Amino acid sequence: MRLLILGAFLVGYCVSFAQEKQHTSYFDLSYFKGNIALHNNDILHLIKGHPEGFILGWNKKTYGFNDWEQRYNYPDYGLSFAYQDLKNDVLGNNFSLYAHYNFYFLKRHLMFRIGQGLAYTTNPYHKEKNFKNVAFGSNIMSSTLVMLNYKKEHIFNNFGLQAGFSLLHYSNANVKAPNASVNSITFNLGVNYNLDEEEPNFQYTLGENDKKFTQPFKYNLAFRTGVNESDVVGSGQFPFYIFSGYVDKRINRKGAFQVGTDVFFSNFLKELIYHKSVSFPEENVSGNEDYKRVGVFAGHELFFNKTSFETQLGYYVYYPFDFEGRTYFRIGLKRYFYDKWFGAITLKSHGAKAEAVEFGIGLRL
Repeated sequence: MRLLILGAFLVGYCVSFAQEKQHTSYFDLSYFKGNIALHNNDILHLIKGHPEGFILGWNKKTYGFNDWEQRYNYPDYGLSFAYQDLKNDVLGNNFSLYAHYNFYFLKRHLMFRIGQGLAYTTNPYHKEKNFKNVAFGSNIMSSTLVMLNYKKEHIFNNFGLQAGFSLLHYSNANVKAPNASVNSITFNLGVNYNLDEEEPNFQYTLGENDKKFTQPFKYNLAFRTGVNESDVVGSGQFPFYIFSGYVDKRINRKGAFQVGTDVFFSNFLKELIYHKSVSFPEENVSGNEDYKRVGVFAGHELFFNKTSFETQLGYYVYYPFDFEGRTYFRIGLKRYFYDKWFGAITLKSHGAKAEAVEFGIGLRL
């Protein structure tokens, strides 16, 4: 069910944009090769060779017929598909699909692509058949794609070239343990091909007053849920529930600041508290500690049309059981429906240590 929700979110993101007019499209195909970054000593035994693969992208260009396109320098949006051979039989191979944006700089020669999606790995952890794979605890994972490329179009007719660096991140965010995750830093070289012979002109219709934007304080209620597991392999997956209330203030058309409170009901902590109380008496866990937590946070929301990117930094003010420290982070995507309702997919972590993928719904009043 979690995967269906995430898949529907990504498809809806692309279909809603695909319905807009006044766009042209192009494909790009890049080969990449690089290294697995050692972000965690637990995966040291898994780093062998130089992972390689390819990234295939389908892109829609924007020309400013919608105001938000002009504010972000006419970005592209689309889908990316990636295949990666991790050069290790223990890790296997990964296939991934992303919804992405391309942003442009330096007279549109420097392209920055950011994508979020799902990955499938061919050889996840198995306690008997593949116990060495502590990076991937499940076949299906979340994945992030980042590309920074120098790009030149129409070098020969509709063909162009692009080259630069790519980062591919795979993690199931502790939906199932183990989950040490893998980050690949690579160099890529590719070609792009425009499908349309003629393109519209860029629109410059925003007035001087566009940057002058005011909006009263907005009050938000959100509910997030999902399942996760502690780092103890085989301890079981449990549902969690998060209730949030916060205030936001738009500072301009692109962004808003947030301040609020989270209340966490993380049932996996019940099992972890019991496990530590009976297995590690030296840690002085009684087993009666409360599994609930309360945090306060400050955040920022970056708006792209009806989609936004959310980042939050939080601190637990009620913290009866020590788990990964008092500070937490949240990043993710929100999609607004009608004027007040939104859906969200977010990642909660403690530093580089992910705790959960959260699926949420909320109301902005």
